Amino acid sequence: MNRSHSPAPSSTYRLQLSKDTTFTDAAALVPYLDALGVGAVYASPMLESGAGSNHGYDVVDPTRVSAERGGEEGRRALVAAVREHGLSFVVDIVPNHVGVDDAAANPWWWDVLTHGRESEHAATFDIDWDAGPLLLPVLDADEEKALSELSLSEDRTRLQYYERTFPVAPGTGDTGTAQEVHERQHYRLVSWKRGAAELTYRRFFDVSTLAAVRVELPEIFEKTHREILRWVEAGEVDGIRVDHPDGLSDPGGYVRRLRAAIGPDRWLLVEKILAVGEELPASWPVNGTSGYESLRELQGVFVDPDGAGVLTQLAAEHTGRKESAHAAEHAARREVADTILAAEVRRIAALVPVPEAAPSTEAEPGEAADRVRAAVAELLCGFPVYRSYLPEGRAALETAVAVARTHRPDLADVLAAIRAAMLADPAGDLATRVQQTSGMVMAKGVEDTAFYRWNRFVALNEVGGDPSRFGVVPEEFHRSLAAREASWPATMTTLSTHDTKRSEDVRARLAVLAEIPAEWARLVRRWAAAHPLPDRSLELLAWQNLVGAWPIPAERMSAYLLKAAKEAKVVTSHVEPVPEVDEAIAAWPAQVLADGELVAQIEEFVARIAAPGRSNSLGQKLLQIAGPGVPDVYQGTELFEYSLVDPDNRRPVDWAARRKLLARLDEGWLPEIDAEGAAKLLVTASALRLRRYRPEVFTGYRPLPAQGDAADHAVAFARSASLVAVATRLPVRLAARGGWGDTVLPLPEGTSDWHDVITDTAVEGATPKVADLLSRYPVALLVRPA
Repeated sequence: MNRSHSPAPSSTYRLQLSKDTTFTDAAALVPYLDALGVGAVYASPMLESGAGSNHGYDVVDPTRVSAERGGEEGRRALVAAVREHGLSFVVDIVPNHVGVDDAAANPWWWDVLTHGRESEHAATFDIDWDAGPLLLPVLDADEEKALSELSLSEDRTRLQYYERTFPVAPGTGDTGTAQEVHERQHYRLVSWKRGAAELTYRRFFDVSTLAAVRVELPEIFEKTHREILRWVEAGEVDGIRVDHPDGLSDPGGYVRRLRAAIGPDRWLLVEKILAVGEELPASWPVNGTSGYESLRELQGVFVDPDGAGVLTQLAAEHTGRKESAHAAEHAARREVADTILAAEVRRIAALVPVPEAAPSTEAEPGEAADRVRAAVAELLCGFPVYRSYLPEGRAALETAVAVARTHRPDLADVLAAIRAAMLADPAGDLATRVQQTSGMVMAKGVEDTAFYRWNRFVALNEVGGDPSRFGVVPEEFHRSLAAREASWPATMTTLSTHDTKRSEDVRARLAVLAEIPAEWARLVRRWAAAHPLPDRSLELLAWQNLVGAWPIPAERMSAYLLKAAKEAKVVTSHVEPVPEVDEAIAAWPAQVLADGELVAQIEEFVARIAAPGRSNSLGQKLLQIAGPGVPDVYQGTELFEYSLVDPDNRRPVDWAARRKLLARLDEGWLPEIDAEGAAKLLVTASALRLRRYRPEVFTGYRPLPAQGDAADHAVAFARSASLVAVATRLPVRLAARGGWGDTVLPLPEGTSDWHDVITDTAVEGATPKVADLLSRYPVALLVRPA
């Protein structure tokens, strides 16, 4: 497909819909979003999901729109409001899985539990029926006691376990106790602890309440997409973002089928995390990703690489160990493969052809099986990317095999057998399941484990990031953006999403620490000594996030730290909680905030890094919106917004304050750069409006180097010959050297007649001084008349 001529909007604005932000509420926001300058409303999943869901990714019925969010009438009203204001409408869809937490809420799952493999929906789910009854890990840890608490409904058609209900197959519930009836069903209720190792259905990562759907089958694709495609056919959807394509059996085949169904004139994105230097397969007819790779670049150029040494030493000193990011990631990946994803490893191992001449053939059957499982686990931990796409992605498989052999040379024979089988049949069950599971191991091992353990500098511990690479130098930044313009001009770019570990403004503030690493190290040593935590690595994470999100109430910080500690799995975990550790972690924020002397020190420090942090925030936001790709604004982040990982980043947004500030800006107000955040709103609205109303100037890309002693502190580029964006990087070091001095920014082709749309002022000359360009704000967006 021709990606340079795609139906992409000028920009998007992500709205998180729920029972608290309904379709009606969203429709009421459309006039504000129109005034802000966005090109499209980008909605979180809209189909029927679990009761009270604040995200919508637990769809329980793909055939109907969410009643909690406003039903079909509300959806139509939202579409009408979007159309009335001339905006596009982009929706998020979830093809990989459906929610099964409440069995009765999901009619397909309920039917499968009722009728087993004879159900009309049995093929909908990826279930290992040969393994026996379907295991449902819903009981408490003491399984025997929990089973004794089962009861039957009065009509004996349902089994009940507290608030949970499960169907009784016809003819099996007429006699006997609840426990006896349970033994006759197509499923077995088991302890939640057994799910990790014994689960007999594929799920979303390690979430047993999200059961995978086999959309690779044409009839399943049709029934799961019928409602979404009805909206498309009615002209009510202009773009689709596909959640978690790596979980699918055949992502390439899926997006080809979806593209055929929606036609060439709609924007199609995949939520795909790309490793550094990785690109989407060329055969995929999509317009790009949801933008995590751009996040790494846009934030990274504001991180001082010179801070790496001191912060690396601090981490080693504080934790008592020197460990590379890659070593920490591999250890975490292997841990999750052996524990929370053991069921997936076991299912793959059952497909592996054991080599006839292997030493394992002389071993006991149990020992041979253990070798195969170990080889599968090592292979899954060796992939350099989330997923290979065979046959195109053969290089990633070869790397995984080589890495696995390095860690376990004694398993070389089994690894060779797996490799040969996968290459011989790239669409076979073994190759498919290895590829589906490698992304799960990467996500759970790296994002949700290592990123909470390896805490040298947590601003880099982000989805799509690589903490081992300390920032992004301007040369790499420009190469990446130029490549995006050349190859994927309609891909989405982002700075914050519902999945990011911390908001863009928290990361921008934390970037300042890389400029003053020695001062930060002294403070951490002093503060940690006064208020220790049960884990030294957790201390590094806690103090960084505390200053990054400051001021933050104890309740929010406590919830965050508990989640972080359990994800890290070092001193406590979700699976094996340690009550006394959990209590100590939960109490820590209140203890810190009750220490008046320490709070005064934190406030003094944050006051000093806040201004350069805001400079970074404005810079990365401008470069995102002005740069190649389609910029997305996550709800609320048009002001400074200091949130941590979900659910913290799904808190209510003060829309009234944003409307009021935007109205003042439209009266000509040039605000100060302060905590109110109006300066960020000014930058955001100015750039979004220009993208929407002057799209012709947002073409092409070339770096625009400044000249002078402070040239390294300016990051600038030109789009077409009529647009220039410039931002300040490393503001602390810039101030320390005395400012911009005589540094200048030669504009394209020596042209003049430029105008800064942020300050609404004319720019004098073709080679203006950077000090003049950035006299009011640390960013400028220059445009020439049409």
